[in-house]
Amino acid sequence: MQARRLPRTRFLAASAAAAALAVSGCTGITSDDRTGAAESGELTVLSLGPVATWDPQRLSTAQDIAFAGRVFARTLTAFPAGASGGAQNVEGDLATTAGTVDRTLKTWSFTLRSGVAWQDGSPVTCEDVRYGVSRSFAQPFATEGLTYPLAYLDIPRKADGSSTYPGPYAKDAKGQAAFDKAVSCEGQTVTFRLSTPMADFNQVVALPVFAPVKQAQDKAGDGTYAVFSNGPYQLRSEWDPSAGGTFERNPNWDKGSDPIRQAKPVSIHYIEGTESQTAVQQVINDDEAHQRSVTLDSAPPAMQQHILSDNALKARSVNPSAQFVDYLAPNVSKGVMRNPKAREAFALATNREGYVTALGGASAASAAYTLIGPSLPGHNDADPIGSGPAGDAARARAALQESGLTLPVKVRVAYRSTPTADKAMAALSNGWEDAGFAVQLQPIAKDYFAEVSAPGRADQTDVFWANWAPAWPSASTVIPPLFDSRINVTKSGNGRDIGGFTDEAVNREITRIGALPDLASQASAWGALDASLAKRAIFVALAQRKALYVAGSSVTGLRANEALGGFVDLATVGVK
Repeated sequence: MQARRLPRTRFLAASAAAAALAVSGCTGITSDDRTGAAESGELTVLSLGPVATWDPQRLSTAQDIAFAGRVFARTLTAFPAGASGGAQNVEGDLATTAGTVDRTLKTWSFTLRSGVAWQDGSPVTCEDVRYGVSRSFAQPFATEGLTYPLAYLDIPRKADGSSTYPGPYAKDAKGQAAFDKAVSCEGQTVTFRLSTPMADFNQVVALPVFAPVKQAQDKAGDGTYAVFSNGPYQLRSEWDPSAGGTFERNPNWDKGSDPIRQAKPVSIHYIEGTESQTAVQQVINDDEAHQRSVTLDSAPPAMQQHILSDNALKARSVNPSAQFVDYLAPNVSKGVMRNPKAREAFALATNREGYVTALGGASAASAAYTLIGPSLPGHNDADPIGSGPAGDAARARAALQESGLTLPVKVRVAYRSTPTADKAMAALSNGWEDAGFAVQLQPIAKDYFAEVSAPGRADQTDVFWANWAPAWPSASTVIPPLFDSRINVTKSGNGRDIGGFTDEAVNREITRIGALPDLASQASAWGALDASLAKRAIFVALAQRKALYVAGSSVTGLRANEALGGFVDLATVGVK
C-alpha cells in the first residue's frame, strides 16, 4: 500500500488510558525511576520508506507522523494508545488537558504540563510551541509540510491564498503582528485564534505541524533529518537516508509528564529500504535476528491468508482498518452520469464482494457503502442504496431502463492501474455489464490524480475511481474536501471533487455542520449527509482498506491505532 501523504489543505473551512503491557516471565527487565518504564531491550522496526524528513513542520506522510509522534515529537494533544473505532477523543499530551474553547469555537487555549523537557534538559515552553507553528508559514515548510495553520489561523491571506505572514526567518513587522495576535502566550498557556469555528481543533493540534521547536536548535531547511526530541527517544547519531537509524532513550524524558507513551524498549532500531514481502518473511521466520522486530508496512495480500490461518502467526499479527476508503465518483457535470437513474443503476450494479476478493479478501479490505469509515465517529454500517455486497443486477437494469437512455449505455471508467487494481476493476465491470452498461475501462498507470483532475478530463470519462483518508478521526476531513464545490470547483479544475459535484444546499449543510459545537451532534450530521450523498449515487463507496502487521515472537503489546491511520502504535509495543 502506497505511503499516504496527508492532504495539503486546499479548504479554509472545513478515553481510555493506554493498556499496560504484559511483561511477566520476561528476563533482563529493569526499571528506571525517572522514566517509570520497564526497559526491555531493543525493538527493530522494518519499513520500505523512504522517510523524506523528520522535521515536524515538514512531515506529511501518515506513517512517518505516527512514528514520530510516539517516539520523539510530542504535540499539545494526542490520541490514546491503541485507539480504534468510533468516537476517539484526544487527550492532553504536552498540554494538561485537551484544551478549552470559547462559545464562538474560534479561540482555543492549551496550558503546558510542568516537567516536560527537551533532550538537553531545558523545559518545553509556550514560546517553543509558538515558534514551531510559525515555521509552517516559511519555506520549505509551507511547500512541503501540512498547511493547517495557514488554513485555520486568523491571519490575513493574499489574493492567491498564501499568507501575509512569511514566517519567522523574514523581517516583516506587519506579518509578525498578525501571527502574534493569532498565536499568543501567557505564561505556559498558548492561545490560538481561528478564522472559522472549529469544534475539533484540539484534534488538529495533535499533528506535528503544531509541534514545538526550540529556536536555538532550528536548522531550518538544512535540518531534514535532524531530531531534537521532547519524547521518550532521541536519535543516537545522524540518520542515514538509505538505511535508517537508532533511537535511544532520552534521559530527560519523564514518564510522569507523559500520559500517552509506555516507551517500553530501551531503543528502537529503524531499518528502512526493506520491501514489505521480505520484511514479513523475515519476521515470520522468527530467527534470532528478527524475534524483536515488527513490520511498519502491511503484509502483501498474497501473504495475509497464510499468516491468519496459522494460529501462532495470527497471535503475532494485527489486522486493523487502514487509512483509505476506495470509491467511485460519477461525472455529474457531463455525459450519462448526469442522469440520476443512470447513477442509481450504476451503484446498484456495483459488486463490492468481487472487488474485495480481487484486492486480497477480508484481511485486505471490507465492503464499504459510505465514505465515513468504521474508525470514524458518524460511521454507519447501513447500505443507503440497498445494493448488497454483490450488487443487484435486476434492480440495476430496471433503473437503467427508467433512465430513458438507450441500452447498452456506454460508460467510461478511469482508474489507477496496478496488477491488483486491473483484476478488481474487471470484477466490477462484469456486474455493470450485466445491468446493461457497455463498460470501457480507462487504466492510468502514472500520475493518476493529476491526470484525472486536469481540465478537459470530464469530456473523456464518465466515472472516476478515487480513494481518500481522513487527516484526523473526523468526517470534517472527509465530506468537505471531497464535496464542497466552493473550495474545489474552479475554472482550473475540480480539485478532489473529481466528479464535479455542485449543490448549494449541500454546501450550506457543510457550513451548518461545521459550526455545531457538540462533536457527537457533528458526527451524527456528517453521517446523515454521507448517507444522503450515497443514496443519490454522488459517490459509490467500494471498500475500506485494511492492513496486516506482524511481529517477532519476543515482541509484546502489538497494537495498531486507527486514530493514527491504522499504523502500529509504538506507544504500547515492547520486547521480552
